[in-house]
Amino acid sequence: MACIHSYGSIASISLPTSPSFSPRSRCAYKPRFLCALGGSVAEPQVASVAEPLLLNAVRGDDVERPPVWLMRQAGRYPSFRERSENVDLIVEISLQPWKVFKPDGVILFSDILTPLSGMNIPFDIVKGKGPVIFDPLYTADDVDQVREFVPQESVPYVGEALTILRKEVDNKAAVLGFVGAPFTLASYVVEGGSSKHFSKIKRLAFSQPKVLHALLQKFTTSMTKYIRYQADNGAQAVQIFDSWATELSPVDFEEFSLPYLKQIVDAVKETHPDLPLILYASGSGGLLERLALTGVDVVSLDWTVDMAEGRRRLGPNIAVQGNVDPGVLFGSKEFITRRINDTVRKAGRGKHILNLGHGIVVGTPEENVAHFFEVAKDIRY
Repeated sequence: MACIHSYGSIASISLPTSPSFSPRSRCAYKPRFLCALGGSVAEPQVASVAEPLLLNAVRGDDVERPPVWLMRQAGRYPSFRERSENVDLIVEISLQPWKVFKPDGVILFSDILTPLSGMNIPFDIVKGKGPVIFDPLYTADDVDQVREFVPQESVPYVGEALTILRKEVDNKAAVLGFVGAPFTLASYVVEGGSSKHFSKIKRLAFSQPKVLHALLQKFTTSMTKYIRYQADNGAQAVQIFDSWATELSPVDFEEFSLPYLKQIVDAVKETHPDLPLILYASGSGGLLERLALTGVDVVSLDWTVDMAEGRRRLGPNIAVQGNVDPGVLFGSKEFITRRINDTVRKAGRGKHILNLGHGIVVGTPEENVAHFFEVAKDIRY
């Protein structure tokens, strides 16, 4: 479980995956793997047996099935911070889905807001309300008080937990870290928490853009350090959550999100060129081409985008993650199986991580989650 984004946070549970995709139901793959509804995918290379399936798939190696992991929405709860700042509990909770489902990705139990305290932005998780920023930022003076994040000093428990997770998982799955994107983090600290209309962050963006840009730059520098820190301590891939960037129009995304995401990716690739970076932004159908411009290795699609269309729009050189509707897991096992196979067929062979288009919804039948993984693991290209 790893808390990540949204109205509160999402406790994301990594789960194993590989959909049940029999030879009869798959596309007839040609050298460039043109699927009936999917776009073309670059011809795969030979996979490295020593590394986790998820890493091989992202690189475009020839894998027998798509890797799979899931996120489970657990919401934020009063004791969240205590749990997410204790090494033993972080490891225990992170490994829960691994022990049950053996996913291809095991994600750190944490929250995108975890770095805020170390940046001199006090916050808490309040029962029934979610995250609360005690002193929302509105002015240039407020932004001046924000410190640059030093993860070694502020969140040593994150590094310790990642190191232990790598040993526990033993390369049988990829250990994933994650961070919040600059605009999404800025939205929280300006709005004072979650928001429906994002009026405060937009007021700042459109009336005092220099102030917002200064804040975004601080988050950019800090999240670059945080990604490097996670990678240095065991994370084999890092997912960037820009959940609220899709509240921006395309032209505003190009000013207040895209340049900072690209800056993070470019800087991380300078020091960690082989670290896969995954970008998730809910409701991103109108921004897909722009998300690809960030330079990330993987774009995670939500279920509002047809997988084949998303693949075509992103092009053959970028991997995709997703994108079964979480609501599908309330359906019959036969229905779940059909939707998994449809997603894999449309994604085409290679450069695809099977996942939901968002976290598992609270109340989802556990046996259906188990079925998702059983079907996924049986799939073969």
